[in-house]
Amino acid sequence: MATQTMKLMLYQNLVQKQQLKIHPLQLQMLNLFHLNTIELEQRIQQELEENPIIEEKKEELEASESAEDPNAEYQDWDEYAYDDVPDYRLENTQYSQQTDLPNKPIIETTDFRKEVTSQFNMLNLNDEDRLLGEFIINSLSDEGFLENSHEAIADDYSLKFSKWIDAANVERIVKIIQGLEPIGVGTGSIRECLLVQLRQMNGKRPDVKMAIALLENHYEEMKQRSFNKIYAALNIDEEDLKIVLELIASLKLKPVAANESSPTQFDTIIPDFIVTEEGDELLVSLTKERSPHLSINAGWKARVNDMEKEKRSKGESQYFKNKLSAAEWFVSAIKQRESTMINVMRTIVRLQEDYFRTGDESLLNPMILKNVADRVGVDISTVSRITCNKYVQTPFGNILLKNLFNEGLENQAGELVSVKKYRKR
Repeated sequence: MATQTMKLMLYQNLVQKQQLKIHPLQLQMLNLFHLNTIELEQRIQQELEENPIIEEKKEELEASESAEDPNAEYQDWDEYAYDDVPDYRLENTQYSQQTDLPNKPIIETTDFRKEVTSQFNMLNLNDEDRLLGEFIINSLSDEGFLENSHEAIADDYSLKFSKWIDAANVERIVKIIQGLEPIGVGTGSIRECLLVQLRQMNGKRPDVKMAIALLENHYEEMKQRSFNKIYAALNIDEEDLKIVLELIASLKLKPVAANESSPTQFDTIIPDFIVTEEGDELLVSLTKERSPHLSINAGWKARVNDMEKEKRSKGESQYFKNKLSAAEWFVSAIKQRESTMINVMRTIVRLQEDYFRTGDESLLNPMILKNVADRVGVDISTVSRITCNKYVQTPFGNILLKNLFNEGLENQAGELVSVKKYRKR
């Protein structure tokens, strides 16, 4: 008996393991940091519709918007209806009346993402894989490429749906998408797109085998036209290489060809920050401040407190209590978001003061996310979310915040010099 006990004790091991657990509220906070001005407005409207305990002070909001709008004083209908512009100046120069405008056909365009999603949904997959697949398909570029890394997509998906997935899961779904039409969809580069097309051909053909080997192992040499290295590495002659290159030239460089007949779409940039210069001072402000206009409805809050005193049914009381808690967190989170954004932007302006005064890229100082995070006292991921896909309005135009970050190289004097300064030289 003692021997058996000793054997059991021998197999007992103490294992220490570190696990990163993020609270759901922290996930939601990171998600709020990631939103730009338009996305935040949509998020606030969604919260107002779903939670009646949050209220919006519309009168103050409309007053602030009117103050920001330089054309607000001309919004009167009479100003527009009774102007002095003669009708003939507004008529089409080639037609006598506006009712006789040319009847041009409307070009029907279809988004390839809808077709790929339709094919994907026909596969035998569970709901979670289908949701991830649709998210990945909607992340494709207009040319059908998946430009973001699997890790970045996993991170964005986790933030949006508040549940973590790993990059391996994304990679598995991407491979499924790459098997759909158009061929090459979901690939990350031209090289990968070419390889997907070659692997769907007859693999026994010598030219196909050689083309795959060339792209997999000697792509850089091919781009640099180092043909002698290719001859030696693949043990082929000039005629064989010509056949292989002709095969590769017959393939599509992009999964989705650009349709010249489709109308060009221009994205309107709405900046998230505004930097103005007043005297010797650079002032930073948000384009649209929302926290002063959001509050907790006093009537609803009192009603929830009365429910607890009246000892209503546990389910009903808990439901409204949760709504009140969610409303208080959301209003507080919007205030925290705006406060952190202002602090981050002010720090960036201080680090790049010469650039914001002149607009000269050669005056950009070396700056990475950690520099800003250490000065503001927040995590690097917070700075990354705040600066992602956001613009700042300056006297010399709208600037993408990510373009202000750059590494530094040490010069002979031991000083760090911006990489962008070297590039410009």
